[in-house]
Amino acid sequence: MKRGAVRRGSRRLVGGLRVRLVVTFVLVALVSAVTATALAYRDARTAVLQRTQNTAVNDLRERVAAVGAGLDLPPDQRSLSRFAAKVSEGLGARIVVARHQDLTAVSDAYADTEGRITAELRAAVRSGDGARFQRVQWRGDPYLVVGTPVTYADGDRRTSGLEVFVITDLRAERDDTAALLDSVRTGTVPVVVLAALLALLAAGTVLRPVRQLGRATRELAAGDLGSRVAVRGHDELADLARTFNVTADALQASDAELRAQEAKARRFVADVSHELRTPLAAMTMVATVLEEDADQLPPDAAHAARTVGAETARLSRLVEDLMEISRFDAGAIRLDAAVTDLADTVRASLALRGWTDRVTVELREDVRAVVDRRRIDVIVANLVGNALRHGAPPVTVTLAAPGGDRVTLEVADRGPGLPPEARERVFDRFYKADAARTRSTSEGGGRDGGGLGEDGSFGQGGFGQGSGLGMAIALENARLHGGTIEVAEHPEGGAVFTLRLPLRHPEEEEEGDG
Repeated sequence: MKRGAVRRGSRRLVGGLRVRLVVTFVLVALVSAVTATALAYRDARTAVLQRTQNTAVNDLRERVAAVGAGLDLPPDQRSLSRFAAKVSEGLGARIVVARHQDLTAVSDAYADTEGRITAELRAAVRSGDGARFQRVQWRGDPYLVVGTPVTYADGDRRTSGLEVFVITDLRAERDDTAALLDSVRTGTVPVVVLAALLALLAAGTVLRPVRQLGRATRELAAGDLGSRVAVRGHDELADLARTFNVTADALQASDAELRAQEAKARRFVADVSHELRTPLAAMTMVATVLEEDADQLPPDAAHAARTVGAETARLSRLVEDLMEISRFDAGAIRLDAAVTDLADTVRASLALRGWTDRVTVELREDVRAVVDRRRIDVIVANLVGNALRHGAPPVTVTLAAPGGDRVTLEVADRGPGLPPEARERVFDRFYKADAARTRSTSEGGGRDGGGLGEDGSFGQGGFGQGSGLGMAIALENARLHGGTIEVAEHPEGGAVFTLRLPLRHPEEEEEGDG
């Protein structure tokens, strides 16, 4: 499940990087194109308008100087109209307006000039400080209006009161700049497309080693410590690939060393446990004889004999638990599964250890499953023995089948319970809870909580007075059946251990055997 999530996350990462690279390239190209278009449009428009207004000003000055020499001042309406017409003849299609005090003459009698010659321009021209121009919008079209005062030719540059305005149509210039803008806009599309193609190529070049690194990382996470990445080039990605390979080498070396040390440790525990069995058997027999004759010994010797017997039994349980754990670690455990009545198994386990009168049972009678009876007995012995030894009455064992495919066995007590940190570590090997949950051997200890049963099954290792391996063995046996054991706090105080097993029906086992 986790490997699949990592794989999907990696694909999203690669896809996200590709998209971001393409979007970045396209945005950069688009911003560059828009900026270039705006600058080109501004410069072109400024150049066109500057050229037009300079031409209009120079042409007006030349025509006024050429025609104004023969004009008598002050002019009448007729001479003023003739002056405007002559000035207009040399300016093409431009409209000329001549004003002198209250007289006004227009070269085109049908032209409306009032809306195009503004009061601001008239005031600037009337000030007599050279030619003035202004761009205006009239009925949605742009126009350039240039005005200049006519001065006397006697050298003192006095104004004569005659003002001349020329109106130039800028629609052609507007259309030219608009056409330029359209052409630049049209050229933006292939630029953006080209940027997208280049981005895809760049993304492939960049993401290919990232993809390879992701694949190698997933293989490494899946347990293939020999996975490596090919190093190409000398850029940052190549450095990353080298770092990954160095890390993988170190991890592989550490894993090999740890596996070798773990194998040695397991072999050592198995060998020591095996070698201890023979002397422990002899010690057990001697301790049993001493315990049987303890009543005939002096008080100190009797106490010593009983202590030796108890400690020898505890050491025997520890050796048996260590051998069982070593078999789990070596993968040498095999289920001897058969159709089993779980309620009968629980009752037999309690009766074997003399716990029937000390435990309240609520067992569903119709639960039959394919399990290893001996290992279910180990689980029951560990859970119930733990509740009797470290909890407080009443101890309740409940067998139920809440769903159609699972069965639960719940062992609850009303003792001090387990703190959260202990609940997290209760199944750790050799873990023992604190003294708050530890009771003396006389309060439920002795041999009723563990040891090797009469049928050869392992009992409670537990924690506190036990070896600290019993709960770990119970959990391993549950996992061997495809189940698990959970621990929680009882609402009324105490601890609740819940065994959850998949319910394999007898019919399924018969089909499998066939």
